[in-house]
Amino acid sequence: MMEPSSAQINPYVVSGVVSLAAFIELLDTTIANVALSHIAGSLGAGTEESTWVLTAYIISNAIVMPISGWLSGVMGRKNFFMLCIGGFVFTSFMCGIATSLPMLVLFRLLQGVAGGGLQPVQQAIIRDSFPPEKLGIAFGITGLSMVLAPIIGPTLGGFITDNYSWRWIFLINVPIGIVTMFLVKVLVQGPENTKKVKGTIDYIGLGLIAIGLGALQIVLDKGQQEDWFDSTFIITLACISFISLLLAVYWLLRQKDPIVDLKLLAIPSFSLPGIILFFVGFTLWSATSLLPMMVQEDFGYNATLSGLVLSPSAIFPLFMMPFVGKLVNWIEARYLMSLGLFINAIGMWLTGLVTPQTDYATFAIARCFQTAGLPFLFVPATTLAFSRIPREKSSNASAIVSLLRNLGGSIGISLATSILVHNRQMEQSNLVQHLTIASDGYSSLLSAYTRTMQNIGLPAAEASAKAMGQIYQQLLHQASVLAYRDTFNSVAAMLFVLGITALFLPGKNRYTKNNREDA
Repeated sequence: MMEPSSAQINPYVVSGVVSLAAFIELLDTTIANVALSHIAGSLGAGTEESTWVLTAYIISNAIVMPISGWLSGVMGRKNFFMLCIGGFVFTSFMCGIATSLPMLVLFRLLQGVAGGGLQPVQQAIIRDSFPPEKLGIAFGITGLSMVLAPIIGPTLGGFITDNYSWRWIFLINVPIGIVTMFLVKVLVQGPENTKKVKGTIDYIGLGLIAIGLGALQIVLDKGQQEDWFDSTFIITLACISFISLLLAVYWLLRQKDPIVDLKLLAIPSFSLPGIILFFVGFTLWSATSLLPMMVQEDFGYNATLSGLVLSPSAIFPLFMMPFVGKLVNWIEARYLMSLGLFINAIGMWLTGLVTPQTDYATFAIARCFQTAGLPFLFVPATTLAFSRIPREKSSNASAIVSLLRNLGGSIGISLATSILVHNRQMEQSNLVQHLTIASDGYSSLLSAYTRTMQNIGLPAAEASAKAMGQIYQQLLHQASVLAYRDTFNSVAAMLFVLGITALFLPGKNRYTKNNREDA
């Protein structure tokens, strides 16, 4: 079968095809979150053990992502992309039929390896399919996969888990992946006028990156559970990660053809947007993690309903991404990014107004504001990051950008969870101080509850104890809600400061004639 030449294929079609592959990979980073209790029960494992279903994927994904540019050069970008899709389909199938937790964790680890190259290669293909002046529109359309997948993931995962079986959250990837692989084979072409990387594998660089990022991801994922640096395990892994990554930077900067081209970070128009994309991941993933936890723990939502709190927030990015893609040609990127950060800050602040009486509609509206600023962040930052990157460096640049965004997500989840736990302890301590006989509110509530218990036939002493227990449960509930409020407000303050900082980024980042010629 003769493949059409790249000139005969609409670049928007190519972008849609490669974005579908990235979409299913990103979907799997959140789709399993709401199904952990079902997985644990089905496979006879504990809840803590089941979290390795998430951790294994994140760790292996993070290790492969930065070296995907080098692997694309060794194997050819299209060949590597198709291999990643094929591997992702196979491992998804094996996850779906897993008969034990160790088997599931093993294939989630391999699924992360296969999926690690999909996001970077997707962006590299898009970058090379469009002229520089149209990159904003291209990334505006294809960036939908980056924003929508984490939003849709919990909703889809909850619906599948509650109505069918957790196994289908993995098996659903198989038919979609097969169709995507066929479309990539027919429609996507390899880059022209580029040479494949030759030479032996840099085992030292690869090993240092694998150890450093693997240890870092475990620290971020297990830090709160192990009480952070009060744990010898976390301290040891943190030291291993720091030393390994420090040595990796030293080693890679001295190589002629490194597996990760860190010298790209010396380009301000690449490194500064990369930092913004780090906070895109931070914002998106921390909020996506906290909100379903809150409505399930403190408001009694099931997996499906907690996912539906997130799903309406996909509407605004869906329509705004292409529009913002056009704006980057007319408005400086720093202003758009600052606007996005301010909008997201407002969304976090609105969520921080939650009370025990807050209803579904209020949660959904606040969540919509949380994601409304993402198009103004993702599109300008991604477009600017690739504006001065030579085509032969697209794969390496994409790998670094994807890693920064995903690391932002991991750090965002860990930091937000740590702040939440600390705030919960502080709020409980503050509320307990008011549970004294000297407090008129506590005394009257205790008397009312005690009388209610006595009216159903309980002895006075038992009725008093039950009443105190009921009040304490209310205290825990209120302390938890207040802790979530404090946490969302902390993230809002952070985003507000970043919004001001973004205004001081270098200007003149629009696609002027000179920029197009330089690119």
